[in-house]
Amino acid sequence: MQPPTVDEVVAQLGLAPLPVEGGLYRQVWRSSIVDAAGRPAGTAILLLLTDDPDSFSAMHRLGTDECWHFYLGDPVSLLELRADGSSDWLTLGHDLVAGAVVQHVVPAGAWMGAVRDGGPHGWSLLGTTMAPGFEASEFEASEADPLVARWPSQASRIRRLVRAGTALHRLPDGFE
Repeated sequence: MQPPTVDEVVAQLGLAPLPVEGGLYRQVWRSSIVDAAGRPAGTAILLLLTDDPDSFSAMHRLGTDECWHFYLGDPVSLLELRADGSSDWLTLGHDLVAGAVVQHVVPAGAWMGAVRDGGPHGWSLLGTTMAPGFEASEFEASEADPLVARWPSQASRIRRLVRAGTALHRLPDGFE
């Protein structure tokens, strides 16, 4: 069986560009259970990263834990920069023997970004789940210099995962 092309994955899953962060996405679940402030109990998205040089999850942080899931395609490298000054560079993928993981939780407040490192498919399909659910007001992107100053050992990875010249560090109004 031949793996699907990027265009076939996008069409089949109904994906669209993800502003600021990058990649192609679709929200597949937003809980109908909400708290007193109207925040959903949980949310989930699909995220597609391709071999387009601009297709990566730019460094960002959230106010809630985010669980990343690897589904199909080529492995993805995920950079996590934690508040205590530690960091991790891990592989989301299917090669468990080589140390890849199929699921990883990034704690609230940690910076994160992800990128494909090549592979035969030309794409990687992931998902993320949050509980409580995603709130656009908690999303924050970063420029490279402040992150490099705090985590100099990850400088080259940070610079690779920051969108150059981006003035917008928050998601557009009305984004869910």
